[in-house]
Amino acid sequence: MYVIVVYDVSVDRVNRVKKFLRMYLTWIQNSVFEGELTEADFERVRAGLKKLIEEAEDMVVIYRLQSERAMKREVIGTDKSFSGELL
Repeated sequence: MYVIVVYDVSVDRVNRVKKFLRMYLTWIQNSVFEGELTEADFERVRAGLKKLIEEAEDMVVIYRLQSERAMKREVIGTDKSFSGELL
């Protein structure tokens, strides 16, 4: 499945969330990641995010698509995503 993760978390948790998501997905821009995941990896991402965030304060939205082909992506302006970025 193809996944887009968008988050708005407290400043003290943002780097932990970003570092965690980089293990599975491609960084697109501030607070947005996307990429292909297996069902098992999706469950790992979901469980990991639940551990990292404070549900009473933070918000994470996960969009799931059948595949990348099911999505039509359009970038207006400079594409800041860089799939080759290392940790």
